[in-house]
Amino acid sequence: MFDKILIANRGEIALRVIRAAREMGIATVAVHSTADSDAMHVRMADESVCIGPPPSPQSYLSVPAIISACEITGAQAIHPGYGFLSENAEFVQIVEDHGITFIGPTAEHIRVMGDKITAKDTMKQLGVPCVPGSDGGVPDLATAKKIGEEFGYPVIIKATAGGGGRGMKVAQSADEMESAFMTARAEGKAAFGNDEVYIEKYLTTPRHIEIQVFGDGKGKAVHLGERDCSLQRRHQKVFEEAPGPCITPEERAKIGKICADAVAKINYIGAGTIEFLYENGEFYFIEMNTRLQVEHPVTEGIFGVDLVREQILVAAGEPMSFGQDDLEINGHAIEVRINAEKLPNFSPCPGKITAYHAPGGLGVRMDSALYDGYSIPPYYDSLIAKLIVQGRDREEALARLNRALGELIVDGIDTTVPLFHALLQEPDIHSGDYNIHWLEQWLAANMAQ
Repeated sequence: MFDKILIANRGEIALRVIRAAREMGIATVAVHSTADSDAMHVRMADESVCIGPPPSPQSYLSVPAIISACEITGAQAIHPGYGFLSENAEFVQIVEDHGITFIGPTAEHIRVMGDKITAKDTMKQLGVPCVPGSDGGVPDLATAKKIGEEFGYPVIIKATAGGGGRGMKVAQSADEMESAFMTARAEGKAAFGNDEVYIEKYLTTPRHIEIQVFGDGKGKAVHLGERDCSLQRRHQKVFEEAPGPCITPEERAKIGKICADAVAKINYIGAGTIEFLYENGEFYFIEMNTRLQVEHPVTEGIFGVDLVREQILVAAGEPMSFGQDDLEINGHAIEVRINAEKLPNFSPCPGKITAYHAPGGLGVRMDSALYDGYSIPPYYDSLIAKLIVQGRDREEALARLNRALGELIVDGIDTTVPLFHALLQEPDIHSGDYNIHWLEQWLAANMAQ
């Protein structure tokens, strides 16, 4: 087992890793930019190293700075959290070349799943159901139009290297294909340095269902059920829950086994999430995230496992502490992402926290790096907290979420908390009757943009 690990991240996810490591008796090293000198993850770690100025490319994305921090502190392993370098295959290779363990998948698995065309082809070969679409990249507009005619409109054009909703455009008809195709290519080039795109049939009313998988790197893997992440704004998740309100036990067992078998065949190591669109009882693969997800706490809640602890265990060569037969769902969990944003336009709202009180009580978990007097820097993602609740069933979890939101105090800045108060008044939220377009439509009708 490791004596010391470095966390190449910041905020609540860095704290999350520190807590798991501390319970395992492992010392931790926090890295930080000059803007994060007073951040909670820096205060909570056993050691800290400043790795650069506020801009991410000069600090949290600086591979030489992170490797140097490992070398001067003697850290034997790096946990990447999510975001930043967590799915950067080149970074993983450099880490391994320096004799440091990367707590996560291999560089090759990250590389394969990071290219969406290669990922889709790989999943097809592994027996995972996929959305009908182009075989590989689409070279030109003429080919794109032929594919649109073949599969029928609407279709969605996606950047091969895309993510976070960038490089994705829908063509509702042949007349819209040229604009959507050219825009998706331009966005992919600008955001990822790669203008290759592919095309898929656009499902009109799907839900976003993702399967949590975990492998030991030696041919053994399990699934930990599904999460429903259908409530999204601009392809960004805001409300996640497990188990999914529309998934039957039979569907869960079937798709879960398909996913677990797939990652076992490739000797996948650590946590991963296989994401699907789900419509009319069918699952369609869209991508695999080769890292811990923001929404992992809802899975931890219903299964009673610590996914970060398991990541550290298998990275150190230890066996997983559970098998598939040990995993049973207990209750229902919901997570809401609280951002430092001003409604109704969701504009970033950094600033000083003048008062902070986290909700508590039975079944309430608050993952946050906030504290009284903390100044949220303007340089990073606006996510400042994740409120996770658990109940014996979905109805109880929703009631607990409503109560916990009422207890939460974050003064000094604007947050997205009022959005969740409003959503909890909606019958569709209580019935679970929504798809990936529901929130956008609700916002258009209820909040002036």
